[in-house]
Amino acid sequence: MQILDGKALAKKIEQEVTDEVNRLKEVCGCTPGLAVVLVGQDPASAAYVAMKKKACDRVGFYSITHDMPEKISQEAIEKTIMMLNNDTNVDGILIQLPLPAHIDTTKLLELVTPEKDVDGFHPFNVGRLTTGLDGFVPCTPLGVMELLAEYNIDVKGKNCCVVGASNIVGKPMASLLLNADATVEICHIFTDDLKKHTLNADIILVGVGVINLIKEDMVKDGAIIIDIGINRADNGKLVGDVDFENVSKKCSYITPVPGGVGPMTISMLLSNTLKAAKLNAKKIKESK
Repeated sequence: MQILDGKALAKKIEQEVTDEVNRLKEVCGCTPGLAVVLVGQDPASAAYVAMKKKACDRVGFYSITHDMPEKISQEAIEKTIMMLNNDTNVDGILIQLPLPAHIDTTKLLELVTPEKDVDGFHPFNVGRLTTGLDGFVPCTPLGVMELLAEYNIDVKGKNCCVVGASNIVGKPMASLLLNADATVEICHIFTDDLKKHTLNADIILVGVGVINLIKEDMVKDGAIIIDIGINRADNGKLVGDVDFENVSKKCSYITPVPGGVGPMTISMLLSNTLKAAKLNAKKIKESK
């Protein structure tokens, strides 16, 4: 069994992004900019945003957080997004999810201009991903693909079971695997007999937020396990959706929690923002 070390790979990618940022500054005087919209006081969201801010600082990005109160109006957030769409210093816009119940999340995600949609949630980018065209891909599934590539794990022809069908992880994960010529099954809360599907899988990718959902008897010998879940156990420890202690005895590769997919998500956000900055710089150059 080999650990897929997302922490080490994320550090490597951060260095590559830092080098690219320095080159970009030398060539055109451009500094990649990321704006985050944070609504309310959810501790997990605030922690994620703080981590993203520190990562931006490490690689030399310009970053700003629009910290908004829980009861802010839909209209006020929309005005902020429109302002950021028109701000030439901002290359990427990230709306931290989840948003309060009174806010229309879909409308806000659709309001972000696709060229600044570094989270890959706009329907334009979702459509490009589904059809195999270049665009912005959601950071977590993109990070998974980078992690697999780093360890020379080719998904072509492999049976892949994606457990979870969210718009943020499950669906884009399935699309990326399909685009890479894998055979893909998507399982979700209404799937009958999950074990029947996971036992047939060469690669299991799970992200639903249920501690120990994937157990040893649900995994065939030599399978590859990608644990995208993150949960806090009763003892305060961070754990994934996989019974790591027991499943790790049967599999060939497995991601730890923490230190697996999590760090890759942030490094892909940096990568997407750099990509947006390069596209923006090219557009500005061509317009002159």
